[in-house]
Amino acid sequence: MHVTHDPAALPAPTIGFDDFLAVDIRVGTIVEALPFPEARKPAFKLVIDFGPVIGLRKSSAQITEHYTLADLPGRQVAAVVNFPPRQIGKFLSEVLTLGFPDADGKVVLVTPTAGVPNGGRLF
Repeated sequence: MHVTHDPAALPAPTIGFDDFLAVDIRVGTIVEALPFPEARKPAFKLVIDFGPVIGLRKSSAQITEHYTLADLPGRQVAAVVNFPPRQIGKFLSEVLTLGFPDADGKVVLVTPTAGVPNGGRLF
């Protein structure tokens, strides 16, 4: 799924600005976090509120190293909302929740540093 987590990797090939605009990255608030014991790699099931236009969307996120189920509700996160849904076992993940790898390759969520309205688009 990912090209590389190596911070020393060369940048990806140059893309046009229109390519960037085609990726719809929005902010949402996690309203529910559930265990996902059926996942091959440790993960949680998230329900994220992206505001009145996009609404609630589900996501599978491999974030169990830095977060607990109790930590997640109320946290704002960034996600790609215009990828096609992806079947992960019996769970249909509707958005790709974004994160960066820490020094050990474990996911740290991308979050705004101040509260912003749900559904706001990254620019």
